[in-house]
Amino acid sequence: MRVLTPEEFSRILGELPTRYAAMVLTDIETGLRWGELIALRPTDVDFLRRTITVHRTIIEVPRPISPTGERMMVKHYPKDDEARTLRISGDLVESLSRQVAALDLSPEQLLFSSTGRAGGGPISRNTFRTRVWLPALERAKLGFHVRFHDLRHAHASWALAGGADLKAVMERMGHAQITTTQRYLHTLPDSDDKALAAFARVRDRLA
Repeated sequence: MRVLTPEEFSRILGELPTRYAAMVLTDIETGLRWGELIALRPTDVDFLRRTITVHRTIIEVPRPISPTGERMMVKHYPKDDEARTLRISGDLVESLSRQVAALDLSPEQLLFSSTGRAGGGPISRNTFRTRVWLPALERAKLGFHVRFHDLRHAHASWALAGGADLKAVMERMGHAQITTTQRYLHTLPDSDDKALAAFARVRDRLA
């Protein structure tokens, strides 16, 4: 598995239109699935406790088979099942706070909409990929292909390489089985060095 490094991510971020920065930063820091990311609303963010709670996902379906006739369908997660609460950094809290203020979003409006304005609908994965993500990749000139979903892989790999607990990462990612999370161990070139450094930090604290 080829995992995006922090330096490579920064190059992609630098080539993205500014209006998508908060969305992409949210994904790399939380590892949310696409549908979970585009379903986020201001009410899902606790700006004081610095958490995001994932209550729902948005699924794209062909209109002919949609029970409502809508292409974007919201699926709410059962309480205490797939719903989860994730800690986020102060920097991301500030970025999301600016997003809410700049767009004058109400608590139930989408944080990241297709129009980039308050009241907009969900972002289409394919539209984002073709009009935003692929052009940014081309400008970043990384020399290899990166899917948006790879940000989720990078989140898990970076956390584990930095010494995070495997079960904590499993819960953060919403994995049903810990074996799924284990795939992200040792995927960065310097992961073993970081694991040793994490061990040393705990050892020194106990000394």
